Amino acid sequence: MATGRVERRLAAILAADVAGYSRLMGADEEGTLAALKAIRRELADPKIKEHRGRIVKTTGDGLLLEFASVVDAVRCAVEVQREMAERNAEVPPDRRIKLRMGINVGDIIRDGRDIYGDGVNVAARLEALAEPGGICVSRVVRDQVRDKLAFSLEDMGEQQVKNIARSVRVHRIVLGGGAGPSEAATGTSTKPPLALPDKPSIAVLPFQNMSGGPEQEYFADGMVEEIMPALSRIRWLFIIARNSTVTYKDQAVDVKRVGGEFGVRYVLEGSVRKSGNRVRITSQLIDAVTDVHIRADRFDGSLEDMFELQDQVATKVAGVIEPALEAAEIRRLAVRPTKDLTAYDLYLRALQQAHSAENFGYIQGLELLSQAIERDPRYGPALALAAICHMALHLGGWTSEPDANRHQGLDLARRTLLVAGDDPVAVGRAVYVLGYFDDDLNAATALINHSLELNPSSSDGWRWSGWIRLWAGRPDLAIELRICVAPQSARAFATDFNGDRRRPLFFCGDLRKRKPCCFARC
Repeated sequence: MATGRVERRLAAILAADVAGYSRLMGADEEGTLAALKAIRRELADPKIKEHRGRIVKTTGDGLLLEFASVVDAVRCAVEVQREMAERNAEVPPDRRIKLRMGINVGDIIRDGRDIYGDGVNVAARLEALAEPGGICVSRVVRDQVRDKLAFSLEDMGEQQVKNIARSVRVHRIVLGGGAGPSEAATGTSTKPPLALPDKPSIAVLPFQNMSGGPEQEYFADGMVEEIMPALSRIRWLFIIARNSTVTYKDQAVDVKRVGGEFGVRYVLEGSVRKSGNRVRITSQLIDAVTDVHIRADRFDGSLEDMFELQDQVATKVAGVIEPALEAAEIRRLAVRPTKDLTAYDLYLRALQQAHSAENFGYIQGLELLSQAIERDPRYGPALALAAICHMALHLGGWTSEPDANRHQGLDLARRTLLVAGDDPVAVGRAVYVLGYFDDDLNAATALINHSLELNPSSSDGWRWSGWIRLWAGRPDLAIELRICVAPQSARAFATDFNGDRRRPLFFCGDLRKRKPCCFARC
């Protein structure tokens, strides 16, 4: 079958974006947009035209440019960055707009006004490696311009970048003559970014004191002191020590640079603002690799008991971050090729299936978990989630062999307790299954209490604890623990004895229609 001829050509590609764009927009949307428009109108567009470049497309905070000459592309980038540094000299540090740029030369495919190909992708990855106010180029760009332009380049070594199979040799343009942003002035580092660890990782930055008073400064510092140990209870999370991140106190922070410096995927930042005797605390969880906000939360309280408020907020922050990180990891790993999956990847895929709360999802989840457990028979989270899947199939009536599900669920839960150690999620899930299938609810109550001691911020732990109290005949305590057993109903309970197994029932809608509460839907 005949196909149209693809238009290919060699070109220099320049990718640029605004460092800390989300933070700038969050602080002042209208002012940031006006400043960006002024930069385009007064600086960027004239320079692009002067150096015979073409704007391929804009992406909100970014630009993709094409040049016929690599020398023109580099000259344009250097001149823009130097003039941006001069513009920023009179701007407060937290309001400065800084650009990151990456330049590559490669074969591209043109489709209308857009361009595609590895040459474009590498330019975008180089831009992500650049410091705010800096320019990174590929080796082929270095080779083309090093004897033609009057500035030096610093070798950053081979870098493995996202979605590019081969490593890329990266060079940083040194903007000399005092016109460019120096390392001392910008607080940037020329060291290459650290590799990410094998598990989710986070850095907690010093919270900003938005009120100015010294007493709020202590409070803001204390918030981080309380949040760190609360997060440390999430055993699958790698956390950077506070004495490393404290260097960012009172600085305008570029999240991508923080991620590269510490080798973390996620960054938590926040602020404290006082009004009278009330205080408002905000927190933002950000993906440092993509600069995408994952979650933002706000907490209000009274300063009458400062320490109690710090403790409450720290617990809430840790409680909302754990599921947010888990969901972000699921989304991130969903695009990985199957051949590269580890037991952890399989576990997250199974968790995504289990979240569907459907028959097919639990069955698929068990298939994935069996592979994970085969790879690592002592992987507590996988064992515990497999136990949950068997329980769900049994509870939903989605199995032709309920006794087999019961025995397998109990076996997996008991195996979990042997290997889980102090993992509060694995312990909580295992105890939840034991409480549902077993009559020894006193032991289950003691174990779920232990799980909550390990992580008092776990919303799932409190939910599981409520169910165990309900099965133990304590619906009053179950409601107190905020278990959702009968949404928008008369909160009526009954007990259905089915052999030696007890199942909670509630009256939903029409009180004449009784049906069991599915734990996954509440």
